[in-house]
This record gives sequence, C-alpha cells and structure tokens, in this order.
Amino acid sequence: MKNIKLIEVPSEIGAGTRGASLGVDAIKIAALDFMSNFFVHFPSEKIETQNNLLFEPIQSPYAKRIQGVVSIYERLSKAVCDSIKNNFFPVILSGDHSSAGGTIAGIKMAKPKGKLGVIWIDAHADLHTPLTTPSGNMHGMPLATAIDENNEEMRVHEPDEKTMKMWDQLKTIGKIHPKVLPEDIVFISLRDFEKEEKALIEKYGMKVIPTSEVRRNGAENVSRKVLRYLSDCTDIYVSFDVDSLDSSISRGTGTPVSNGLREREAEDLISKFMQNRKVCCFEITEVNPTLDKENLMAEIAFNILQRSVNVLMMN
Repeated sequence: MKNIKLIEVPSEIGAGTRGASLGVDAIKIAALDFMSNFFVHFPSEKIETQNNLLFEPIQSPYAKRIQGVVSIYERLSKAVCDSIKNNFFPVILSGDHSSAGGTIAGIKMAKPKGKLGVIWIDAHADLHTPLTTPSGNMHGMPLATAIDENNEEMRVHEPDEKTMKMWDQLKTIGKIHPKVLPEDIVFISLRDFEKEEKALIEKYGMKVIPTSEVRRNGAENVSRKVLRYLSDCTDIYVSFDVDSLDSSISRGTGTPVSNGLREREAEDLISKFMQNRKVCCFEITEVNPTLDKENLMAEIAFNILQRSVNVLMMN
C-alpha cells in the first residue's frame, strides 16, 4: 500500500490566461461538494509561489517570468525528491504546467541511477524553448527543459543572455541533464502543436497516441501498449493536463482544444497506469475555475484524482 503525499503548487506564472492558481482550491471545493473527506486523509505540502510577478513588468518576452519559474523548480524539485526518498508517492496538484519540469527534476534527483519514463496526457507537446516559443509562456516549455533541448535548428528568436542563463538553470537543475530521454516520453491525446515542436517529435521519434486510438482500442489496450513501450524504464511519471479532455467539457482551462478525451476515457486510462508499480508520481494540472461554470472542470479533475488514488492505495 502506497503512502501518498499531496504536493500543492498553486503557481500560474507560466500560463497566458489568469486563474490557474485557483485550480487547487477549486478541486478541494469539488471534494466538499461531493461530501468527500479526501483531503484530510493525506499529508500535504504547499509550495510557495511567485505569483506576485504577475503584477510586475515582464523582463524576458521569450520566457515570461522565468526568474520565478526557476524558484518554483528549485522548491518543487526538493519537495518531490524528499517525498520519494521518504517513501511517499507524490501526487502533484499544480496551477499551470510549467512546474512539471521541477517535478521531473525532483524524481530524477531522488532516483539518479533510474531510467525515467514520462506519460504526458495533454493536448499540447510543451516542447517549446525561448528560441521557438510563439507566446513566451513557460507552460509550453517544461518537456524541453527535461530533455535538455534548445531546438537551435528551429530558432526564430534571439533571447538575451540573462534569459538563456536562467533557461540553462532550468535544464540543469539537480545537476542531472537530460532528466528524460526523448524516446522515453509518450504523448496521449496530443493534437495542438507548432512546427518547431513537430520537428523535435520527428527528430527523436517520440511516441504519440492520438485520441482516436484511445477511442478505437480502449483504455486497457492503450495502457498496455504504453507500458510495454516504456518497459526499459525503471520509473514512470504520469502528468495529466485537463486540456487533454475535449473542449466540450474542458472549458475550465486556459487552452481548450476540440477532439479530446472523454472524461471516462481519461479516468479509465489513468487508473490503468496507476496499477503499474513503476509509476512513482502523478500530477493533475491547468484547472482554471475562473473560466468555468459550476466548477465543472474541477469536479471532473477531482473524480479522476480520487479514483487514481484509490487504485494506488489498493496496489
């Protein structure tokens, strides 16, 4: 039976739309609405944020508020590393997805000799860098930091030296880089990405499982295929961005995209992954209740969270 620890990261400095910092509390409110005492069962830790930077001028247009993201990476990586070393299974509830690079760093710091696989359930590839970003928003960059990639071949910007120095800090945190090999990342329900990211996916032959395959073959078969693909990995991290869900239900997120997963498909898929003993960390991210009606997105996220944790507890 796994000892679960909740790590809350109500940071939204990496997003382009405001409100994701409220996502963690929205999920807790959903639990109360369902009359669940889920959040009293587990020890939790809250990571101090840098959301004050939202009120300050942007210094790095190609990596907005990167100085704050560096601080989040440092705090979160330490929290995740300490949790794993103390035999906890960290469940991360984060505001925006930029902090995921810190989570990955923490896993790698705790298990430096391991081979880490990443299951990235997300509409977006999050493989941009300050050289390629169309928006400058850091939530589009965490996987690039994890694979230690600048994507020089597809460069469109000339970021200043200070920005690139901080970018290097993100990539090398924990003094291990890359944290993950590109071929050990599996994208599920990926459907909205730019040519610069596509170039990296093709360059490294990264695995992509579209929504249509999940629908056609079912959660059981897809999870088996993914875990077989990652069979060389000693540890697996599952990151679930709620925008992987179809835009008809994922209104409460900053970047909804059509042709996504149904709620039950995501829930079944994640539950199957949680049965695997190699999975060592799970994350839910990008719930934004300010964009939602009746807290629907947070309720869906809570259902998935609760079922996933129940599966973990049984294994």
